[in-house]
Amino acid sequence: MRAAGRVDGVLFDIDDTLVDTRGAFAVALAAVAGHYLPDVASDRHPEVLATWRADTGGHYAAYTRGEVSYVAQRMARANELHARFGGPVLDEDGFRRWDVLFEERFAGAWAAHDDAAAVVDRLVSAGVVVGALTNAAVAYQTSKLTRVGLVDRVPVLVGVDTLGVGKPDPRVFTEACRLLGTDPARTAYVGDELEVDAAAARTAGLLGVWLDRPGPRRLPVTAEQVAAAGVPVIGSLSELPDLLGL
Repeated sequence: MRAAGRVDGVLFDIDDTLVDTRGAFAVALAAVAGHYLPDVASDRHPEVLATWRADTGGHYAAYTRGEVSYVAQRMARANELHARFGGPVLDEDGFRRWDVLFEERFAGAWAAHDDAAAVVDRLVSAGVVVGALTNAAVAYQTSKLTRVGLVDRVPVLVGVDTLGVGKPDPRVFTEACRLLGTDPARTAYVGDELEVDAAAARTAGLLGVWLDRPGPRRLPVTAEQVAAAGVPVIGSLSELPDLLGL
């Protein structure tokens, strides 16, 4: 599927779109497993990672709906992870120590995807304005893009703390377009989640693009879901300029 006509702006998701968050989670969770889950062999660490990313309890989604705090969702996820793999129950003090270890290793492993900088530069050179719309806090994601060297070219325009809700709420897409200075109909949104990113952007009147990178998906996606979403699919950001006719 090719985009119809040129766009004036591109909004990016950050995690697992511009930044290899899956890889950073793997580093953080290996450290957590080594300290808190000593009976879990290292060859099961991919299972630990998959469990964390799946968040079957829906805690992060509740955070993006404004129902729980960031700390509350992470503590709940940590305890669910421990319950699954035989770790101790974390009270508030225990979780604070857990989170220091997790966050230190997580942030230390942040890195941009290899295709991110070149594609952003190509878009900017073509006269397209770019920005980021994320389901995390603006300051946190700004520090992430600063660490990986993208923040000067991809400012974080809207986070979950901007309006108190996150994707897939259409208001966050509209606000991001307003701040970017583009009409939603002439703005693309690129993200790694089919429903929360691409399909939600399309519902909000943008061109939603699903970035389906190689490797295990956070959640399973069927061919029927892809067809129903009605959005273009790319396997790398390097495919984006051609998709947009740039």
